[in-house]
Amino acid sequence: MCSLWPPIDKSLYNGVWVYLERDGHKLKDVGLELLGKARELAAKLGGVEVGAVLVAAGRELAQEAIYHGADRVVLIENPELETYTPVEYAKAIATVVQKYKPEIFLIGATKRGRELAAYIANSLTTGITADCTALDVEPQTRDLHQIRPTFGGTQLAIIKTPHRRPQMASVRPGVFPKPPRDVGRVGEIVVERVEVERKTRLLARERRVEIDVDLPPVESSEVVVAGGRGLGSGEGFKLLAELAKLLGGTVGASLMAVRAGWVPHSRQIGQTGKTIRPKVYIAVGVSGAIQHIMGVMESKTIIAINPDPNAPIMKNADYAVVGDYKEIIPALLEELRKYLS
Repeated sequence: MCSLWPPIDKSLYNGVWVYLERDGHKLKDVGLELLGKARELAAKLGGVEVGAVLVAAGRELAQEAIYHGADRVVLIENPELETYTPVEYAKAIATVVQKYKPEIFLIGATKRGRELAAYIANSLTTGITADCTALDVEPQTRDLHQIRPTFGGTQLAIIKTPHRRPQMASVRPGVFPKPPRDVGRVGEIVVERVEVERKTRLLARERRVEIDVDLPPVESSEVVVAGGRGLGSGEGFKLLAELAKLLGGTVGASLMAVRAGWVPHSRQIGQTGKTIRPKVYIAVGVSGAIQHIMGVMESKTIIAINPDPNAPIMKNADYAVVGDYKEIIPALLEELRKYLS
């Protein structure tokens, strides 16, 4: 069989490793579920090491990974990685995987996991099977059976990567049980300081503006004030938070604002974020790409504020205001305070 990639020495690869995604100050369940499955696969491969990779996290989370089945946890440290961007995260994770050479590397098929997995596989010049619902190994060949439904959903496909290492798969959350927490388990925590080149950025990272924790989630609010790339920086979200509080609502964001690091992913609205149905949705500096519109189309009233009268959001709004939000929002806040006083 002809291959575009040079042959590798598969004997250099050993162990089953998992990328652990965190949600703020806790680990997402899917990573812990994969640690349980990794232990099962490792046993079939002769009791090899179960490893885990964490990015920009503390030792407390690393210890939690050990309690749930990891033998070794690698903490990737770099101030540039405190805010998620797919290219830098993938390069950092791939650097660690290349160093430790696990034969299997698993990722949870969350929104972020699906995005990261493709970047990492490309960096490692290996294959990946997405959205697996089951995993197994052949002890003789050490090949991973990556099992997932076909596109029609009527059959299961078993996919292998016999000529490349590591073997990569993303796995749907909830398909494996989460292993019990065992505080008696011991393991090794290793800190790796990985360099990240700024020139690889898709977007310049700005300092994240802390959104008031008392503001409710976007999916449960009757009024949502969302910001997009048109705000120019994360500082614009301070104005939006003021407006949201006066209206008894909350703050949301577009994909581009989240990718820029201005607000956390939990406030992202759209096809790859939250779908919302508020009574009032105010989009400030949001261009209105179709992925975003899909997440807000059930809103009762949409108000768009944008300097570009031809922005797609303006065509989908019930009320469209053309102008600079730095002038419009302060004026609106002043009038609202007068009305409410």
